[in-house]
Amino acid sequence: MLPVRDFVLDPPATLKATLPMKAHPLAMMLAATAVLAAGTARAMPPADPTGIWTLQEENSTVSATQPTDRLYVNGLRVGWVSPTDAVPHSLAELGHQIWGEGQQRVGIDLQQQMYTPTNTGVRVPDPHDRPYAGYLTSNLSLLSDTDTTRSVLILSLGVVGPASGAENLQDGFHALIGQERAKGWNGQVQNTPALELQHERIWRLPIGTVAGLETDVLPAVTIGVGDVRDYVLAGATFRIGEGLTSDFGVPRVRPGLNGGDAFVPTRPFAWYVFGGIDGQAVGYDLLLQSAPFRGGPNVNVTRDVGELQGGVVLFFRGVRLTVSYVAQTQEFEGQHSGLHQFGSAALSVRF
Repeated sequence: MLPVRDFVLDPPATLKATLPMKAHPLAMMLAATAVLAAGTARAMPPADPTGIWTLQEENSTVSATQPTDRLYVNGLRVGWVSPTDAVPHSLAELGHQIWGEGQQRVGIDLQQQMYTPTNTGVRVPDPHDRPYAGYLTSNLSLLSDTDTTRSVLILSLGVVGPASGAENLQDGFHALIGQERAKGWNGQVQNTPALELQHERIWRLPIGTVAGLETDVLPAVTIGVGDVRDYVLAGATFRIGEGLTSDFGVPRVRPGLNGGDAFVPTRPFAWYVFGGIDGQAVGYDLLLQSAPFRGGPNVNVTRDVGELQGGVVLFFRGVRLTVSYVAQTQEFEGQHSGLHQFGSAALSVRF
């Protein structure tokens, strides 16, 4: 029997064939696992002796809808990825066992996410609206790059509930800007340990040039399992601009199409614009449902969630600035006000 990495895949055709939006979540998870495990040996990019720091903010006030401060309200993240020669031997061996050869990095980041219902002016939240929830997690990631693929394994450890500090952060910021406090945080999802394991694969497929500009497509698949979210994501990002081989797309606070923090500029100044689409098959979401065998706020999740995102990326020497706008379909039954929209911005600096 041949090793799985000896098989050659046509990623877009594979994704289309194996991940229909209406498929059963378990079937989609198994299909995605097969896709993630597959691949073929590729040339490696040069080693990179530089680490990268990233600061990212996502916020629903950047929205064309009303009200704006609702649902997925805010995401904050600070992260670091190592140079390619700074991976502990045990992790490097694990990466080679999973993916074969590649330029590897390790990453560490800390992120917080905040969720509220649409109506934050009542002390007893509507039981049919999104629950209040905060999520604080630290993430350890292992990345492996070839010239045409990026593979990422992420272990997340954290907490959902009051210990996340989401209530204090929102109350403090609202007090600073003179905005009324959300009144229903006493009914938020209870403190629950958070453990997640996620695996991502991105392919970079050049298309050609248009008016002298590079174009490509980035098909991507993610599988996530744990006690916070169980989901499979499949999608693609289309790009046009200059220096597209500098990265594998834009960073996001997961879940979402996520190109990661690592980038290597191919010229002193470069740029591109992008548009992406993805679908998620959701099996479980603690931020919407109470933990098994425990009480608490609970709404029925929507099993298929779609996203559109677009924006611009600028590279200047060792700095990358990404700005994105995301529109997301309903995540739970009874969610109103159409697409949920939010903005995302990230600044990455090479040191």
